[in-house]
Amino acid sequence: MKPTNLYDVLIIGSGAAGLTVALQLDPSLRVALISKASLQGGASWLAQGGIAAVIDKDDSAEAHIADTLAAGAGLCHEDAVRFVVENGPKAVHWLIDSGVDFTKEVAEENGEGNGEGNGEGNREPSYHLTQEGGHSHRRILHTADATGKEITGTLVERALAAENVQIFEHHCAVDLVTQADKSSRKIRCTGAYILDINSGDVELLQAKSVVLASGGASKTYLYTSNPDGASGDGIAMAWRRGCRVGNLEFNQFHPTCLYHPKAKSFLITEALRGEGAILKLPDGTPFMQNFHTDAELAPRDVVARAIDHEMKRLGSDCLYLDISHKPAEFIIEHFPTVYKRCLEFGIDITTTPIPIVPAAHYTCGGIVVNTKGQTDLRNLYAIGESAFTGLHGANRMASNSLLECLVYAQAAATEINQLNDKIPQPDFVRPWDESQVEYSDENVVISHNWDELRRFMWDYVGIVRTDKRLQRAQHRIQLLQKEIQEFYSNYKVGRDLLELRNLTTVADLIIRCALQRKESRGLHYTLDYPQLAPIAKDTILVPINFAGQDVIINLD
Repeated sequence: MKPTNLYDVLIIGSGAAGLTVALQLDPSLRVALISKASLQGGASWLAQGGIAAVIDKDDSAEAHIADTLAAGAGLCHEDAVRFVVENGPKAVHWLIDSGVDFTKEVAEENGEGNGEGNGEGNREPSYHLTQEGGHSHRRILHTADATGKEITGTLVERALAAENVQIFEHHCAVDLVTQADKSSRKIRCTGAYILDINSGDVELLQAKSVVLASGGASKTYLYTSNPDGASGDGIAMAWRRGCRVGNLEFNQFHPTCLYHPKAKSFLITEALRGEGAILKLPDGTPFMQNFHTDAELAPRDVVARAIDHEMKRLGSDCLYLDISHKPAEFIIEHFPTVYKRCLEFGIDITTTPIPIVPAAHYTCGGIVVNTKGQTDLRNLYAIGESAFTGLHGANRMASNSLLECLVYAQAAATEINQLNDKIPQPDFVRPWDESQVEYSDENVVISHNWDELRRFMWDYVGIVRTDKRLQRAQHRIQLLQKEIQEFYSNYKVGRDLLELRNLTTVADLIIRCALQRKESRGLHYTLDYPQLAPIAKDTILVPINFAGQDVIINLD
């Protein structure tokens, strides 16, 4: 029998990474793009700060590379860093050519721009560049403080107009489909089972190539800047089908999220600190100078730990970020999104400090890939936050993530374009069978387990860790996994159950990685091992089979 619902490329995820792949693929290829919510519902849409790239004549690729390596605390893969940085200007020009409207500098009397830093001269107007933590130069292109909305909105418009792209909104992946590859000893990925969230039906979509662009797993934690869909779906699905994952102990906590009982997951962009905002204690005293010579512009892990330390020392629910010493016109012009959002909660940032807390923000590890985005399964790619490329090391430097999305998406699309004609069509796979399951009348189990998971991950596997806390978390996660697997086996699937299943899988992997790292490095800080190990090693988890048995090894 021939497969039904057959595509050339199946893309799971509709953020900047997934949209870029779809738009970079040959128009002759039939593409299915899966979006868990609406096309405007992902983490990319919410990105405020910007995208880092070398376009200023006084900046250089070597400086960007050096900054990234320094922020990564010895764990960055230099080949991956160089690959992303050197291809950054090309990726940015593609966005500009696609219609992305980055904020421009006010015209100077002599008409000189900032250059491009690549010897080509000024192709476009001079863009306003901001500076964020860890960067030695102003190299962050942005659209005020709503860069993600501008980039993603532009790419969404192009995707909607693309005749070869079929978009499935409000759908989420259940699991990947794999088959033996007749031309090699490897397993190939040939599609996925996809849940229609509105109808509850599960459909099989097959494709020659599959791309995971499903984002990170920050919803594992109680407090996060991420949208509800950041449940580590791609990482969990790839692991269940035999892909290695790496460095999942490095979870970045953004230092400044709005602290307000009615403000859900609202991030206060780091660009405020880049433009002079000061972190203060409740009594108005600045404190970052006590933790790092760069004060507010220190790397994010340093700032998050400093805030966490001061909150616990004082017993305070929050600290404050103050930019009110800047002119009101400057604040409103540069940070209109933050200004309007805070004003909704009665906080005028032109006159009043912003109450803030740290929150889980970015998953630095993920599915092991090469510079083309290829995973351990043939024809399966992972890009964006779901991938472990080696770019970020032990701590992601601000605004490198959007750049990584674009560069690796373009590399994956180029590879797929070249290989598509050589890839055989998938063999027939049986449709989803739910004849032996029933509707649940105990969904309280899902909500209870969801809350328990996120709370103990925050308490035991958060900004500061110990072996005892990690062991407690591991014990809890093992109990939850048994409960959830039993529920999954007996009842019809829904979005909440699928996300909980994936979150417990990724949480388990995070804990295992953290227990293996007997040092404090970058985002992983443990009171039991406060010093750096003499040799920097990645933590790689290798699944042996699909039953959940695995070994953990450290690779040089």
